[in-house]
Amino acid sequence: MASVEVFDPAMCCSTGVCGPSVDPALARFAADLEWLAGQGVTVARVTLSQEPEKFIACASVHEAVNAQGEEALPAVLVNGLLRSTGRYPGRAELAGWAGLTQPVPAAAGIRELPQAESCCGGTGCC
Repeated sequence: MASVEVFDPAMCCSTGVCGPSVDPALARFAADLEWLAGQGVTVARVTLSQEPEKFIACASVHEAVNAQGEEALPAVLVNGLLRSTGRYPGRAELAGWAGLTQPVPAAAGIRELPQAESCCGGTGCC
């Protein structure tokens, strides 16, 4: 089965889905990754602020960051190949890269979490 690795820019939480105003694109992407995992795809996600050594250890991500700076992030690898830099790809694109051929339902039910429900426990940052 496929594996997807996401190298995120520095964020206060591992997914960026925290704090008083959650970026809807990050919430959608988190739902898309959860959906991929539910399809049997191995998903790993690391942030520059929490695991910088992994950015150095991955040659293709390291080269992209050296060439483009943090504008290269997020970087998405599928089965070890760099597939995307500088943006969060959509569910259909991720599914195609992962070799999934079944219909791809859109991320539904995504809602912005009130701060009290955030992963940060209402503090605004982890």
